[in-house]
Amino acid sequence: MFIDDVKIFVKAGKGGNGAVAFRREKFVPLGGPAGGDGGRGGNVIFVGDEGLTTLLDFRYQRHIKAPDGENGRAKNQYGKDGEDVYIRVPVGSIVTDLATGAVIADITRHGQEAIIARGGRGGRGNTKFATPKVPAPEFAENGEAGEEREIRIELKILADVGLVGFPSVGKSTIISALSAARPKIADYPFTTLVPNLGVVRAKDGRSFVMADLPGLIEGASQGAGLGFRFLKHIERTRVIVHVIDMSGERDPYEDYLVINKELETYNPKLLKRPQIIAANKMDLPEAEEKLKVLQEKVKDVPVIPISAYMRRNLDALVYKIADTLETVALDAFVEPVNDEVVEYKFTPAPPPFTITKAEDGVYVVDGPAVRKYFERTNFDRESEVKLFAQRLRKLGVDAELRKLGVKNGDTVRVIKYEFEFLD
Repeated sequence: MFIDDVKIFVKAGKGGNGAVAFRREKFVPLGGPAGGDGGRGGNVIFVGDEGLTTLLDFRYQRHIKAPDGENGRAKNQYGKDGEDVYIRVPVGSIVTDLATGAVIADITRHGQEAIIARGGRGGRGNTKFATPKVPAPEFAENGEAGEEREIRIELKILADVGLVGFPSVGKSTIISALSAARPKIADYPFTTLVPNLGVVRAKDGRSFVMADLPGLIEGASQGAGLGFRFLKHIERTRVIVHVIDMSGERDPYEDYLVINKELETYNPKLLKRPQIIAANKMDLPEAEEKLKVLQEKVKDVPVIPISAYMRRNLDALVYKIADTLETVALDAFVEPVNDEVVEYKFTPAPPPFTITKAEDGVYVVDGPAVRKYFERTNFDRESEVKLFAQRLRKLGVDAELRKLGVKNGDTVRVIKYEFEFLD
């Protein structure tokens, strides 16, 4: 089954908590703190694999989670980092964050790695908080949460050559004759429902990847037929081969213009690709006469007469494609997903905290810096609660609350916990 667009949930591992411990060896006077740091949470990493051609696996794996890091231990032992989770994806996969619309990764090479969700940092043990003023701290940090996000994976097949044309013109027959691909072939339109890939090898040793795309019809770029769904797969091909039926009742030159019009409507840049016309079914009557007319009208595109069914002149087509590919760089048309001009502007950093008044009259403290300290705090330890309060005071939260009229003994809500304000 060919799947080229999926939505899944990924979650990186949480960092391990730092430890609170002290040295108690017999011959070590005034041992001091000995709590180790927690380990980093595991990352979720996508890896490009040229052996994959579909996102089918994600249909049965909608949630991907990396393991958490281990907590720190006594004797300054650090917790083990959570193992990274490596997920293989087809080359040509584009990963987008559904919440922001930002492109996280565009995987265009075999073996290319991209971190999709980053693991949380491990918390520091109490050894890291020792100072001359506080030589034996009784507090540590919790590990940070790992990133989690809803993502979309869209596959745009990477092939050297793309076969385009109306239904039943012989695209599947060509790729089956030139490669080991075995697409469905029948005498009715839209036999090909999914793209087929095949490796074509010329007799002189050169080779390239060919993609047989489902048949286009007039209006495909607006959603007619199957073309709208699969037009995206031709965006990264280096050479476009028009397969034209020379035996039917249709005008070959008109078919060529219609297909080019659909390509231009979908993406005008497609017409900048080198093109070759494969005039197919030359073994049938009237084909020679139509070929002469087509060659007279098309002067700037090479026309190669072939018969895929009879295996005639296919070598000439393969050599022409190979010669054309040598004139086009490998990454000539693998453009960035967002090719718009980037305008850099100064964006002020968000405030470290915000204070709002809830419906019940209680002031609520929130913000990125507050949440960072909140996640790192173990509220079961009084010493860590005091450290949390000190950090908020340094941020200026206390001073701002006083300006808003909060007095000694009033209740203040910090994210989800309520505290008594002490002036």
